[in-house]
Amino acid sequence: MKQFKIIVEKHSDGYVAYPLGLKGVVVGEGDTAEAALADVQSAIRFHIDTFGSTVFN
Repeated sequence: MKQFKIIVEKHSDGYVAYPLGLKGVVVGEGDTAEAALADVQSAIRFHIDTFGSTVFN
């Protein structure tokens, strides 16, 4: 499995997480940093499963 750097940002209404190094929009969100991280990890898997190796920079 390829590793990605994931940015987690705190916003006034929760947390947002997104990976660096993927083509396309992949975002996770949650009430906690952990929830946003889990959500974006699931989104990354789905993105790669759907679009294949074309998503890698």
